[in-house]
Formats: sequence, C-alpha cells, structure tokens
Amino acid sequence: MTQLNKNTNKLTNLELSIQISLSGLSFSILQKDSNNISVLKHFDFNKRLTPLELLDHCKNIFNTESHLQESFNNICVIHDNELSTLVPKPLFEEDSLADYLKFNSKILKSDFITYDDIVLNDSVNVYVPYININNFIYDKFGAFTFKHVSTILIEEILQIEKNTNTPRAYLNISKNHFEIVIIEKGKLLLYNTFEYTTKEDFIYYVLFTAEQLNLNPETLNLIFIGDIKESDDVYQIAYKYIRNIGFGDRNDNYTYNENPKYNHSDFTLIKSF
Repeated sequence: MTQLNKNTNKLTNLELSIQISLSGLSFSILQKDSNNISVLKHFDFNKRLTPLELLDHCKNIFNTESHLQESFNNICVIHDNELSTLVPKPLFEEDSLADYLKFNSKILKSDFITYDDIVLNDSVNVYVPYININNFIYDKFGAFTFKHVSTILIEEILQIEKNTNTPRAYLNISKNHFEIVIIEKGKLLLYNTFEYTTKEDFIYYVLFTAEQLNLNPETLNLIFIGDIKESDDVYQIAYKYIRNIGFGDRNDNYTYNENPKYNHSDFTLIKSF
C-alpha cells in the first residue's frame, strides 16, 4: 500500500534504509518502481561515539544531505550494536526482556529493550536499539520499521544456506567489529559479534569459535561479507589458518546509479529492502 509521508503528503515510490552504529552510518535509497538503488552513501565517524554524540552526527547528516530531504514510502532503520541475544521462541516471555540480555550485555535500567521475530529459526532476537535515533527519525518522517543488524544477517543467511549440509561460517566485517553466523544442515549453530583492533584478535575469535563448536578448520567453509577485500590483513591471516575461504554474494537484482564496492559489501543495508 502506498503511504503518505507525514511531512509533505506527497505520494512517493522511494524507500530508505539506514544502518547506524556508534562508529558510522550508511544509507541507501531504492526507487521501487524501477528497482534501482539511486543512492548509497557511507559516513565513518573515525571513532566510537557515545549515543548522545551519535544523535548529533545523525542530525547533521540528515540536515545536510539533500537526498534525505525527500519523501519516503517506507523507511527501515538497522541498529548495529553488540546489545542483542537470541532466545528460542518456546522459551520466550515478553516480560523478561532485560533478563535475557543482562547475562551477555551491559545494559542500563533506562535502556529501551525490544525484539524481532526470526521465523526461519523459530527464535526471538532481543536487543537494545538506539532509541534516541528512533525518536529523531520518527519526529522527522513519521512511522517506520526498525530491526537489529543480526536479524537481517541470520534471516538472509539461513535462506541462502537452507539446502547446504556442510558447516559454513559467514563473517560480516566492519572496521572495528564483525558478526559471525555459522550454519550447518540449514540450521543456525551460532551467532555472535566481536570487537577487534588487530588481525591477531580477529583470527583468535574465529578459531576459538570454531574450536568450541568442534569445527575443523580443514573442512570449514569461511565466507566473508561486508567491508573487506582480499588484500586486507584479516583476510590474509584467515587464509593462513583456514583452508576454504572466499567471499559471499548479495545476489540482488537491483540496478545501481553507483555500484557498491563489491558483490559482498553493504550486505545488511541492501538486504533490508
């Protein structure tokens, strides 16, 4: 259904996807009628901000980027942080959101906690969104949808690997952190996220995760997506320790005014449409 933008009351075929972390922001605009992604932009903050600083940066970007002055039929905000955990659907109770998170995340009593349903995995993803960013987007555009980055990753990778029997580990690489999703026989074995500063940090987390799941580096398939190329240090060190590595592919059918860096980059941003 075509919706009216609350600010301009104009009909529009544009959809906006925004991915936000404490270290950067990306956004993409899809022209729905032509299946064309007309805008794809990235902003690196060069350091890890506080949530208050993040809001100031977002306001500045939204006030200065001409593409963000448009009306949008649909808007999706992707929250990219480590404050999430998966809960099996049969064990999930909405009144216990904080209890699920407190064991593996530092949360405050004032934090707003919500969740996404992951139907393919019969699970619930409990997480803390950047609520100040949500409030800002709502004030500017009206109603929108939002998800945690891991929800998109898990859903899309489960769909891609639904008929694969051998274990596969997807690494979604960002500048200072990465998400890992491991699938075997079409089922999710593990999701986690790690911060790293050196290539040695990176490979330690990868190999430790494989060891905990009794996965053999000689047979494990390691698939890179996100902001990474073959000459990067983390790719090169992974190549030393794991026999089967390569790059994933978004496999989208969009046309682009300006192509993404690689077929495996901007995976969650573009898959959110």
